[in-house]
Amino acid sequence: MALHVGGGSDPDEPILSEINVTPLVDVMLVLLVIFMITAPMLHQGIEVALPKANAKNLPMRVEDPLVVSINRDGIVYLGTTPIHPSQLVERLTPVLEARRDKSVFLKGDRDVPYGAVITVLDALRAGGIQDIGMITQNDAASRRRRR
Repeated sequence: MALHVGGGSDPDEPILSEINVTPLVDVMLVLLVIFMITAPMLHQGIEVALPKANAKNLPMRVEDPLVVSINRDGIVYLGTTPIHPSQLVERLTPVLEARRDKSVFLKGDRDVPYGAVITVLDALRAGGIQDIGMITQNDAASRRRRR
């Protein structure tokens, strides 16, 4: 499988122009493996069972979102780091000052008491954080997964 351009001793020799697809397949398989490994890492925060809602998704932003999560035991996480709710604002403030996107997303497990979510939401508001989004699971998406 070579590419012969001609110019040899025989002018009647046909020009062979076959594409070697082996390197292309190799590159595609490497990219597939890379995406299979990195796709689960794109999930922000900790895994919680989200409540269902029929709300439209917010447009995606350039920066990775800051996610505050509350698991079913009521433990608050900033990203994947457990944090006490009283220290949440003082840890978030310097991070938000360094970012253009000042929004924080709150992700609470559906089995956590409503009061625990409101306590964290109130602490964020009292700390001066105004752009707070609630993360829910789209009801239609959860129906598709069950099928």
